[in-house]
Amino acid sequence: MKNLELDKGQKQLLLKIARETVDSKVTGSAPGGYDIDDPVLNTGCGAFVTIHRLGNLRGCIGNITATTPLWMTVMTMAEEASMRDPRFPPVSPDELEDIDIEISAISPLQKIGDIKEIEVGKHGILIRKGFSQGLLLPQVAAENGFDRISFLEHTCLKAGLARNCYREQGCEIFIFSAVVFGEVR
Repeated sequence: MKNLELDKGQKQLLLKIARETVDSKVTGSAPGGYDIDDPVLNTGCGAFVTIHRLGNLRGCIGNITATTPLWMTVMTMAEEASMRDPRFPPVSPDELEDIDIEISAISPLQKIGDIKEIEVGKHGILIRKGFSQGLLLPQVAAENGFDRISFLEHTCLKAGLARNCYREQGCEIFIFSAVVFGEVR
C-alpha cells in the first residue's frame, strides 16, 4: 500500500483552502482562486473533510477515489461537509468561529483477503456487499477504542448491513491509510 506523505507547508495550504472554502460558502462571498504547482498536491487523491463544532461532529464528507488533484478534492469536500452533509443543516455564519476543520488524505484502496491485515489505528476500512458500502476512517477506531472486530462490525453497520456481514460470502473488505491533520485553535 502506497502511503501519502505531506509536509507541514502542504498541510497548512490544504487547511487554508478548506477554511476559505467553508467561509466563502457559508457567507456567500466569492471563493479564492488557487494556482497550485506542487506536484504532491496535484496528485489524484481521495480525501475527507471533517468539521467539528465545539468538539462535536458537525459534518464529514469525502471522496475515496482519486478523480481530481488532492487540493481540488479538499476544496470540494470542504464545501460538501459544510453545506450538504445530510445529517446536519448547512453551517451558519454564526457557527464559523466555533468550528475546526480536519482533513484526511487517503491512500488508494487495497482489497484484503484476511482481516488480520487490518492494523487498528493505522488503517481505515471500506466494506462493500452488493450495492451497500460503509467506510470508517482510521481515527474512528482510535477515538472509540475499537478493536479489529468492533471496527469491522461498526463499518458493516454504517453500510446498513448486518453487524457480522464481513464474514459473509460476497463481502469485500478494503483497507487504506490516511494522513490526518487539522486546525489548531
